[in-house]
Amino acid sequence: MHKLGLYIECLRPKQWVKNVVLLAGLIFSRNLFEPGMAVRAFGALGIFCLLSGAIYVFNDLRDYTQDKVHPSKRTRPIASGRVSRREAFVLGLLVAVIGLALASRINTSFLWVSLAYVLLQVAYSLGLKHMVVLDVLIISLGFVLRAIAGVEALKDLDAGVLISPWLLVCTLFLALFLGFSKRRHELRLLEDNAGQHRKSLDDYSAEFLDAMIVAVAAATLIAYAIYTIWGETVVKFGTDKLIYTVPFVAYGLFRYMYLVMIRNRGGSPSEVLLSDIPLIVDIVLWIVVAGLLIYAR
Repeated sequence: MHKLGLYIECLRPKQWVKNVVLLAGLIFSRNLFEPGMAVRAFGALGIFCLLSGAIYVFNDLRDYTQDKVHPSKRTRPIASGRVSRREAFVLGLLVAVIGLALASRINTSFLWVSLAYVLLQVAYSLGLKHMVVLDVLIISLGFVLRAIAGVEALKDLDAGVLISPWLLVCTLFLALFLGFSKRRHELRLLEDNAGQHRKSLDDYSAEFLDAMIVAVAAATLIAYAIYTIWGETVVKFGTDKLIYTVPFVAYGLFRYMYLVMIRNRGGSPSEVLLSDIPLIVDIVLWIVVAGLLIYAR
């Protein structure tokens, strides 16, 4: 049982919250309360939890040496030696194979998107993670592929399930925002040892990252605002009131910027989103208001 707990820890279940992006297609197609669609969507989410877990294992194997000099990552099962690298390799390979096998049971298009996600993340781990700016962009494209996968998983059940290109743009910019915020936290936390942990950090500076964070935060807010008043959005949901959810998005972005730039947090977006009370309240309010506007007709 002890080993099983360590294997599960290697898959980083706390990070699986990122995969909720797959539910965008279900929610924004107004099928959240359709049992068949919901089961399919949550099944797809579970598959991506397996795939992303396998990628985390592979990434930790690649970063074994660098993680040993990181103040928090050195306690991970692989970096600390509690799980051997051989065990970790077998675990990651097994979980990836199971995930892709299950993806093939959904439908062919979902399988292809899942495979594209895995290959993109493997390429990231093998070298793209060391290329300045491109490292964050690759992570962000992973979120976009998650959103697309959530739609592809449902298309054979309802051909009308589509995701707005504006939502994909919002997903990309929001992921860039979180990614650059994480790089800033790493740069401040590791200081002179930053390059030893991640090569690309040698090419970043706090000033550059602050500029990127501000730029993508503004782009995210503008893209979301446009989405709420876009003609197809108004027709699809039968309301032009989604614009009233913009203040929640604005506050969420600005609150996160405060946590990153003033409180020096942001190393793990998942932990921040699940631990900061004002941010949690803001997200819940956005979900409630947006949910009422989309579904209460």
